[in-house]
This record gives sequence, C-alpha cells and structure tokens, in this order.
Amino acid sequence: MSKLILIRHGQSIWNAANKFTGWVDVPLSKLGRLEATKAAYKLRDYRVDICFTSLLIRAIETAIICLTEFEEICAGKNPVLKHEADDPHWHGWDKYEGNSSCELPIIPSMALDERFYGDLQGLNKAQTAEKYGADVVQAWRRSFSMRPPGGESLEDTMQRTLPFFHSRILTQLKQGDNVLVAAHGNSLRSIIMQLDRLSPELIPNLELATGVPIIYDVDNTGQATNKIILI
Repeated sequence: MSKLILIRHGQSIWNAANKFTGWVDVPLSKLGRLEATKAAYKLRDYRVDICFTSLLIRAIETAIICLTEFEEICAGKNPVLKHEADDPHWHGWDKYEGNSSCELPIIPSMALDERFYGDLQGLNKAQTAEKYGADVVQAWRRSFSMRPPGGESLEDTMQRTLPFFHSRILTQLKQGDNVLVAAHGNSLRSIIMQLDRLSPELIPNLELATGVPIIYDVDNTGQATNKIILI
C-alpha cells in the first residue's frame, strides 16, 4: 500500500495580506516557513520516494522544507529538482539523469499550479467582497464551475491537474512509491474531489488549511482506501 501525501503550501506573504494570489509568484511568510517545518515534524515517520510540486515558489519552498528538516523522510537521500525534458525553459538541465540510489527527485509542473485568478490577482479579498458582494466572491473562490473575471474555475483547473495526476502521480503510486505532492488549495481540491468522490455540489465546503498534510493509502489499482489529516 503506497502513501500519497498532499500538502497545501505554508502561508504566503499574500495569504498574510489577504490578497488573491493565483499565478503571482510570491514566497512563504515567516509563519508559512514555520508551518512547513511543523509539517515536516508530523511527517518524520513517513518515507517519501518522489515529490511533485508546482512551478510557484511557495509550493517549492514548502516541498523542500518538508524534505530537508528530517533526513529520515527521504531515507537519507538528497532532494534534487528534476525539470521535465520537454520544457524549453530549463536550458538542458534535464540532461542530468540523476542517481536514484542517493537522490530523491522533486518534479515541478505547471499542471499543479494554483488556479489563475485573472483580474482578481493582487486585490484584497475583503475589499473585493465589499465591491462585488460576499456571496459572489465566495462563489468565485469555492464553486466548481464559476470563473472569476478573466480567470479559471476549479473545473478549468481540473482539466490540467487530473491528467497529470493520472499519468505521473498515480503511476508512481501503483509502482509502490510513496509520493509527496506540495501544491495549492485549488489544484489539490481537484485531486481530493476525485479521491473522495465529491460531487460539484459538495466542493464549495472543502477548505484546505495551509501546511497541513493529508495522507491517503493507495492500492496498486490507484484506489484510495484510507485517509488521515495530520492536524
């Protein structure tokens, strides 16, 4: 039985400022780094074989902190960022094949990026709710199919997240690997929606706290058989 560990990144500096972030690439706050460190402490009894994360620094920071605070999480291996061979922006860095005996790959992918918040990015959430109405803004943030102005809905986000989940992440789980996925509230909501078999009507109630690991047992057919949240 493989372990799938999902974690939303720790608090970012724009989370702390109550701003819509989306694809804006802001780092963790001091509290966010502490949340990631606490998550690593909670995960110290788990072994990770491979990690997937988004291209955004707040998720990458969280992944690296989780994998480096306690060396037993990586079974003594060194985490190494492995960029996809078909990504034209990595200047041939992918040509290093790596050493699986002593390295743990961290694979960043845009498929796991946060949903694009369009025209809302950089705006204060409370002020935006005052302008457009709290119910409208809540629907933009949490509903399944409603898009914020110029942005993505959760349904749109799923169109890139779930194919990657099936082709890359589930493949590793079916092989018996334990997988850490450090990503974002909405990219993870789309994955959890499938794992927990949630309907679109239930998805507005799904809230993910920053820096809290969620662990699934996954069998060799790719089915989740158990779930715990390390509060």
